[in-house]
Amino acid sequence: MGNFVPPFSLVHLSRPFCSGGLGLIVRRGHPCPLSAPPVPKQRESLDTSQTRQDAADSVPESVCACVGVHSVYYVYLHLPTPPGFPSLLSGLWLTPTLTLVCPVVTRPICGVGVVQPKGRTSLRHHEGLTNQDVVFFPSPVLGEKSCPRVDDPGDIWNIWDSLWLTTPQVPLSLAQLSVPTTLPGSWEYQGCYTDVPGRTLSAASYADGANMTIEACLAYCESKGFPYGGTEYSVECYCGSNLASGTEKLADSECNMACSGDASQPCGAGSKLSLFHTTAVVGPQANPGVNDYVHMGCYAEGTTGRALTYGAGGIDGSQMTVAKCTAACRAANYILAGVEYGGECYCGNTIANGGAPASSGCSMTCNGNSTEFCGGPSRLNVYNYQGQYDPTATSTSTAPGGPSTSSPPPVITGLPAGWAYQGCWIDGKQGRILPYQIPDSQNNSPAVCANACAAAGYSISGTEYSVQCFCGNAIYNGGEKTAESDCSNTCPGDPTQKCGAGDRLSIVSNGVPQEYAPPAPQTDGLDGWEYQGCVEDNIDDQRTFFWQLHYPNVMTPKMCLDRCAQFGYHAAGLEYGQECYCGDPANIATRGATFRPESECNVVCAGNETAICGGGSRLTTYFWTGAPLYSWDFPQDYRAGKYEFLVDGVNIPLITQETIHGKVSFISKGATGPGNETGAYELDPNTLQFRTLHIKTDVFCAAGVTLPDKAGRQLNVGGWAGDATYGTRLYWPGDTHDWEENVNELHLQAGRWYPSTMIMANGSIMVIGGSIGSNDAATPSIEVLPYTGTPPLYMEWLDRTHPNNLYPFICVLPGGGIFVQYWNEARILDAATFGTTKVLPNAPGAVNDDKGGRTYPLEGTAVLLPQKYPYSDPLGILICGGSTEGPGNAIDNCVSIEPEAANPTWVIERMPSFRVMTCMAPLPDGTYLIANGALHGVAGFGLGVGPNRNALLYDPAKPVGHRITVAANTTIARMYHSEAITLLDGRVLISGSDPQDGVNPQEYRVEVFVPPYLLSGKPRPTFTLTNRDWAYDQKNIAFTLGAAPRNGAISVSLLGSVASTHGNSMGARTLLPRVSCTGTACTVDAPPNANIAPPGWYQFFVLDGGIPAVGVYVRIGGDPAQLGNWPQYPDFSTPGI
Repeated sequence: MGNFVPPFSLVHLSRPFCSGGLGLIVRRGHPCPLSAPPVPKQRESLDTSQTRQDAADSVPESVCACVGVHSVYYVYLHLPTPPGFPSLLSGLWLTPTLTLVCPVVTRPICGVGVVQPKGRTSLRHHEGLTNQDVVFFPSPVLGEKSCPRVDDPGDIWNIWDSLWLTTPQVPLSLAQLSVPTTLPGSWEYQGCYTDVPGRTLSAASYADGANMTIEACLAYCESKGFPYGGTEYSVECYCGSNLASGTEKLADSECNMACSGDASQPCGAGSKLSLFHTTAVVGPQANPGVNDYVHMGCYAEGTTGRALTYGAGGIDGSQMTVAKCTAACRAANYILAGVEYGGECYCGNTIANGGAPASSGCSMTCNGNSTEFCGGPSRLNVYNYQGQYDPTATSTSTAPGGPSTSSPPPVITGLPAGWAYQGCWIDGKQGRILPYQIPDSQNNSPAVCANACAAAGYSISGTEYSVQCFCGNAIYNGGEKTAESDCSNTCPGDPTQKCGAGDRLSIVSNGVPQEYAPPAPQTDGLDGWEYQGCVEDNIDDQRTFFWQLHYPNVMTPKMCLDRCAQFGYHAAGLEYGQECYCGDPANIATRGATFRPESECNVVCAGNETAICGGGSRLTTYFWTGAPLYSWDFPQDYRAGKYEFLVDGVNIPLITQETIHGKVSFISKGATGPGNETGAYELDPNTLQFRTLHIKTDVFCAAGVTLPDKAGRQLNVGGWAGDATYGTRLYWPGDTHDWEENVNELHLQAGRWYPSTMIMANGSIMVIGGSIGSNDAATPSIEVLPYTGTPPLYMEWLDRTHPNNLYPFICVLPGGGIFVQYWNEARILDAATFGTTKVLPNAPGAVNDDKGGRTYPLEGTAVLLPQKYPYSDPLGILICGGSTEGPGNAIDNCVSIEPEAANPTWVIERMPSFRVMTCMAPLPDGTYLIANGALHGVAGFGLGVGPNRNALLYDPAKPVGHRITVAANTTIARMYHSEAITLLDGRVLISGSDPQDGVNPQEYRVEVFVPPYLLSGKPRPTFTLTNRDWAYDQKNIAFTLGAAPRNGAISVSLLGSVASTHGNSMGARTLLPRVSCTGTACTVDAPPNANIAPPGWYQFFVLDGGIPAVGVYVRIGGDPAQLGNWPQYPDFSTPGI
């Protein structure tokens, strides 16, 4: 490709456009999300009447090809970083992974106008930038005074003209990229390598478009326990335990893209990795000491009894740690403590019964602390209190010796310190007994071999057939001692010594060597799992079981199986010694995998030398045979519900919200539809007619809630950029009303994009979180409406977890606190001060990623589980779906918690499919509809892959793990910006989808999901309710049935008014109050207080045997904050109290 010459003469380019320069790129065939600005005059290549889309169409195809397959939407201005200027990445971000090399200016200039993503910590959002993102940096060389000044930068095009160079035709030279000479720890640069299909390093990854450096990537990989790390495409980091097959080393010059966080460093290129490796021990370590106990080493259990004779009771083995064991032994007045098999604790005052030091085998992590070792099978990590035990003063037994021979053991000199001769051993009977071979040597001797093995980090050496040298840390495959005379070959490097013979090893070791029988698949102690055999993996580059986990240096079968069971998987596979895979038995047939001979699974588990953990593309496979961890119903009749087309919409809604009169507000982001779109409409579901409404500022990613005032006004706060982020909009439902808004009169105290909002127990409005604008820094605070004079309160935990905490899930708890779930964290706040009263356990994510998130952009969905009279049980919160950072693997589980329980813990339930950008709607019968979303990716334009068209029904009345019914399918993709709300007639309105992915359409069609209760053929009840304004704890509120019950018992449900957007059902709440009927005369009791049911409007449903009548709205708790009189400004109407 030749150089790209911009349509105006500003600079000379010394390399093709893709390596740096100045240019204009807009994705072809899509409207530019920025409005068309005035085009500068006297520009030879562009007609002044062109819009930006016209300009995009005039760009040569070769320029667009530079971007490859990525979706590019925005104008990109790539500016150099002159000497003396701040180091910065300039330009509008195009994709999550696109970064170009910054050239260096070689002559003084006036200054640089930079379009930069200020404060941005994520590249997920491609939702537009404004001119406020432009910053001018005056030259530190010439100064601001000698240059033209532009106080109002105007539009981006004018900035290019006004803030660029005072000296035209300045030559540029590219910065040279170099790997830092000093890398952290023992990391070493390996070179530039190809990234093969399926990834050269596939164990863990993340992307950072603003701060990626080699050091940051290596720190990430080391924290994950992987010895390989690599940077790619400027912003990506990958980790692994080994390199995938087919990987090739390239010339260093092939990795020529600068790191996004340091333009002097190489961060790979397209499908090329700058690769690094560390030899440092990563992962769990032996605890060096705690509670005045010092680690004494790894010891073999006694041969005639326990090495430490006192078993410490009272410690939960599933929570075992070194600290707990040493504390128990100290309390029992013992000076020695030993942890064994991950969860056992023993004490004593001496090493007894033949216990002896062991060179290996202490490889099981503690059940209560995975960062430290707790012995292993017949192995103890032993701790000595204040050094009071002297191991040299006590005679300890060792393992019995081999058969007696007439040949005395040889005297060997020159061995490493502590090493000694261990005898002649049979090799190869069931496989090599020492696994690592050093190249043959004509200078071989026991001392030469031992020193070579010690230098390589091994504790055992063996000489064989005169010239061969083998190393290991244990004797494997059932090695046996034999007569000394069998080792009869003279050593070429020392003729006075013997160096084994054919299939005979003369072994020397540091301490008594540990012996292992030939490894085999573990078949006992599996707690509900059963071994199945050796199964193929990587058929057509597809994993047999989807979820991949890595346990480098420590994996045991139990470690893998326990994790898969915890997340509800019925099949597990172990591969290549340290890889674990979770899935279901049916995956084997689905992938076309077959069972293979046992001999093909031949790799020993990294953490258990007696067990087999698969092989190369071979899985040692287990099935769960205990009580089913999950079961799903697959009805083929009315119980699956169905989707029905409702109406062609007039906009693509971003937020939907039913009014208290049963009509539905449809609010859309600016510039989504045709130019005459007003951004707001109201649908009458009965007549299918839309009424046109109007909004003034862009509600893109705003929040909504229904107020408890007597008119049931709808409130919308926040938005996309500028004034819109402060927007506070009100709509009084009614045929003659419209949205009211004036940011100069009524506004938030802090700008918010992606906030959440909620009616508090005192009737005030809580607004939380978000960003200061589109793709910008956090707004890590909480504020209250109406404004009381108190500024927004800063929340460290919102700042720390940005941007994965947007649209946090919030609710009032029965105990009076406020629950918040954000990213993978959760806590309870004091309702008066917003201070934290309890930090809850982190929510589980994906089986292979504890940091899998639930809030935008790792978007799942949340609802409150039913609160049932007398409201004495703790409130449960259900969150379904989500995704993971980096690979964007959508999560296939729901988690639930009771925050106010004495010991709140998260419960995990499998879902039948992956789902991100999920929606959930409470139903009148106490169940929930789960719908919409994608099968892969994260929330954002073009970032979801594959629509999930299947609906699920979740019934909390069923046992955990058995609550999901696989319901009907839709034919319409409902992805980013889709919604689901329950209507008064009991159907669920399904709307929206604005993926902008070039695959799925911007969706105007509106559907309804018809739940099974409306398809059963049973008659629907009717009722009359006169009192629709209830006080708390009001008893015996009368309503009358239209007929005597025909289907079963009469019940009532109350569903909070919902605003649905981005998976967040703001206001959702389900209550099942006390009800009593005599004939057709019935009464119902109001909830007792505002913590059970915050003041507001609720859908009131009467159900006859689970079949709901058409509902009505009732108000509960009045308007305690007197919102009916707010706000007192000329441009706003108030209904009064």
